[in-house]
Amino acid sequence: MASVVGANAERPLDVGALAAELAERVDGEVRFDTGTRAAYSTDASNFRQVPLGVVLPRTPEAAVEAVAVAAEFGAPLLSRGGGTSLAGQCTNTAVVLDWSKYCTSVESIDAERRRCVVQPGIVLDELNRQLAPTSLRFGPEPATHANCTLGGMIGNNSCGATAQRTGKVVDNIAALEVLLYDGTRMWVGPTDDDRFTAMQRDGGRVAEVYRQLRALRDRYTGEIRRRFPNIPRRVSGYNLDSLLPEHGFDVAGLLVGSESTLVTVLRAELELVPVVAAKCLVVLGFPSISAAGDAVPAILRHDPIALEGLDSKLIHDEQLKHLNPQALTALPRGSAFLMVQFGGDTTEEADARAWRMLHALGVSPHDAAVSFFDEPDRQAELWHVREAGLGATAHVPDRPDTFEGWEDSAVPPDRLGDYLRRLWRLYEEFGYAGDTGPSLYGHFGQGCVHTRIPFDLYTARGVADYRRFLEKAADLVVEFGGSLSGEHGDGQTRGELLPRMFGTELITAFGQLKAIFDPDGRMNPGKVIAPYPLDAHLRLGGDWAPMAAQDVHFRYPHDGGSFAQAANRCVGVGKCRQHTNSGGAVMCPSYQVTHEEEHSTRGRARLLFEMLNGHGDGPVRDGWRSAAVKDALDLCLACKGCKTDCPANVDMATYKAEFLAHHYRGRPWRRPRSDWSMGWLPVFANLVTRLRLTPVVNAITHSPGLRRLAVAVAGIADREIPLLASETLRAWYSRRGPRGDGRRGTVLLWPDTFTNHFHPHVGIAAVKLMEDAGWRVTMPGQSLCCGLTWISTGQLPTAKRVLRRTVRALAPHLRDGGLIVGLEPSCTAVFRSDAFELFPDDQDVRRLRKQTVTLAELLTAHTPGYQPPHVAVDALAQVHCHQHAVLGWQADQRLLTSAGARVERLESGCCGLAGNFGFEAGHLDVSRDCAERVLLPRLRAADTDTAVLADGFSCRTQIHQLDSGGHEAVHLAELLARPLRADRGGGAVAQPGKSRLARAAIAAGLAALGIAAVARAARR
Repeated sequence: MASVVGANAERPLDVGALAAELAERVDGEVRFDTGTRAAYSTDASNFRQVPLGVVLPRTPEAAVEAVAVAAEFGAPLLSRGGGTSLAGQCTNTAVVLDWSKYCTSVESIDAERRRCVVQPGIVLDELNRQLAPTSLRFGPEPATHANCTLGGMIGNNSCGATAQRTGKVVDNIAALEVLLYDGTRMWVGPTDDDRFTAMQRDGGRVAEVYRQLRALRDRYTGEIRRRFPNIPRRVSGYNLDSLLPEHGFDVAGLLVGSESTLVTVLRAELELVPVVAAKCLVVLGFPSISAAGDAVPAILRHDPIALEGLDSKLIHDEQLKHLNPQALTALPRGSAFLMVQFGGDTTEEADARAWRMLHALGVSPHDAAVSFFDEPDRQAELWHVREAGLGATAHVPDRPDTFEGWEDSAVPPDRLGDYLRRLWRLYEEFGYAGDTGPSLYGHFGQGCVHTRIPFDLYTARGVADYRRFLEKAADLVVEFGGSLSGEHGDGQTRGELLPRMFGTELITAFGQLKAIFDPDGRMNPGKVIAPYPLDAHLRLGGDWAPMAAQDVHFRYPHDGGSFAQAANRCVGVGKCRQHTNSGGAVMCPSYQVTHEEEHSTRGRARLLFEMLNGHGDGPVRDGWRSAAVKDALDLCLACKGCKTDCPANVDMATYKAEFLAHHYRGRPWRRPRSDWSMGWLPVFANLVTRLRLTPVVNAITHSPGLRRLAVAVAGIADREIPLLASETLRAWYSRRGPRGDGRRGTVLLWPDTFTNHFHPHVGIAAVKLMEDAGWRVTMPGQSLCCGLTWISTGQLPTAKRVLRRTVRALAPHLRDGGLIVGLEPSCTAVFRSDAFELFPDDQDVRRLRKQTVTLAELLTAHTPGYQPPHVAVDALAQVHCHQHAVLGWQADQRLLTSAGARVERLESGCCGLAGNFGFEAGHLDVSRDCAERVLLPRLRAADTDTAVLADGFSCRTQIHQLDSGGHEAVHLAELLARPLRADRGGGAVAQPGKSRLARAAIAAGLAALGIAAVARAARR
């Protein structure tokens, strides 16, 4: 029995019975478990409220039934889209309806009328992808377009940069199918007098709602016209102005932006706009952001289709976080910038409009303060700079944390410059300004300003200052005739402040509107109207006291050594929920195949945050031992994609390893067998080599009956086990020795476990290639390991011992300034990233980090004038996740281009094998589904003579095992070494002959008898 109060205030809500009834009656997934509730406990705001449970309806009709059950119990209800809201409207102690997994259909498209009907869970980019053949699109496009849902956009009245041309969501809705809490279901939209009269004649609840709305409008018409600011970005408050005669008594418009406080949206009929055929972009530099604001009115006279502003602080933040490096070099001179986009039917037409604007402003495209672009790719690069704003300004290195709160104000565009000056003075008054003060950016053409402010939300005094600042900022924007919110909505952040903007009379009207649709106050209570205080339910707050994470293994150098701060990195922007890997992004492969919040980077970060239980009332009460957190992390592929792709640089692979180390601490017997069989793979492979049992092991793992037994004993998935090489790379090198003139110097080739024991041919090719380039190649004289397999399985004490030993062995070479060349991206990434994060104060580890290079980096940055062998082939490149996240692929791309190869980098993200992940029991389906998203279909469509590049052993193994087209992936070294003349003295790695295979078969039989005997003894 929960303490939540139902509709009947005299009896508490029976959450258990509610969950059971929902599960019985709703066609969908009903989840009241600890992990789900923790994952949905917050959105992208400062607030946190743990939901009662979550329902993922399979159809809008299933959602109707879920609302009916909630109403029978009097349970609060919250309808949620992508969960990226910044004002707290998507977090509540309620039954959460999440539409984003199943209700994602475009139900109809009428291109002639420029309309379509959609379900609320469809993502904006996916909708526009499906609309592409019609040359139409939905106009508003927020920066989160890759993961925001249409239902969420309707709830927030979203806008984005394109609103300069197309307006807000409210301007692009033809009709909505909505459901009231009491079960009333209706389509709403503009309503003329004849339709209104017909409704009243029919009677019933729908007629009653419309009659009350007409009366409300008539009562407050004068106040609406007087108090609603006439600006393009008024998003605060309910859209009572949509009921005015000049707007056609548009009930759909009224409900847009109501943040799930009035109705549940089941379907939406959208108005579409033509795709702009051609665009150009002009970037103008200014001495200050306020000067950029002053220039807005003159630019607006030329009707740009987008007009965005950003200051140099945002640029500096992106530089510190290594975001959009190529695009940043294209900016003109200035300390602030306006990005002005024009459109037309042709590039020439768009360019002409831009030229006319420049002429009117008295500047030339050749001026130092002007950059001009009409190539689509270059324009896209520049827009990434602007769209990265929220993530770029969160968790900036060596800066205080920043938060939402006043990230969304809007004023008349012709007063923007003065508003920016006054706003900065307010920052100074509260100590938020200075060199590390907030950056200012936003939709300047509509007077909307975005920013994140370094509020102190960790102390009582800081929270009090936060409140005082918001109150003063609200008064400031009202003084300018503006809106508290210009895009992100009111929710809880601004709900309490609405009386300052609208006055007592309109706030009364808002309350009466709420009562018409939701008289019992069950729809998203405490948001917009009758709101919780703006400093209540804070995710942090002066009383936040998280569990102390003692004896952490990773040192979290970017988070002050605090695991709590690391777990708190997620700002909820939801980029991990994207459905495509555009631009080579990787994050988040498990979400892309499951569409589960709990299996997104954001969902896992929320669980880790709840695990620390900083408020004492969280759903996760068992700390490091939490089964809920372990389950959420189970499908994390440890791909490290989030380390780079996440705007806040959440590093879930590291957090997972840390969690597993503590979860199994003191109880190693609870570890799955796969942790032992794959975590200790380097030791096992070395032992097999020393005992000369390679043929035996290969025979066992590739004999049908024995293979199944070996798989069962190892506790891994039923898939092909890679063959061990008959001769290791180190053995080959020892037999062959170093060669070449060494005119470039000496490098040490790192013989990682996978190259050394499984694919030595890759190492051999690399040695020959480096020698051909003039390098003398050496290898360690002893068996060493980077510790990767122990890190990925969370056996961190062992990993640290292994890594320390390796660093000691490599120290002389490193101290002499020698380079180390890594061939396996995951092992190379340990040297470049994990080792430093485990031992940030060790000088040899710091040297290791700086002096470890990839093969491509050696042959480009460290081998001036080098021309690789000519390989004029068509190739597809599957870039390893760790290479993408830590090492980068730019050097590879340059080297391949120089070699004459025509290479397409696949936008496939993770291959799905991800080291040990795809071999672990229970992961096979997810592993295959990851590969089937892009990688395998693209390989099946490729010609048989197309080369497939994959530097990662995992990627090559996945392709070998799953590609039905028979492609075998090769390492960069293999591809480039193909034209080189065979090394007469080197020889190839010997393969087992028939006699050796026969001996191996006999040995395998004996081994099988031994294994069977052990199994019988265990059963006894």
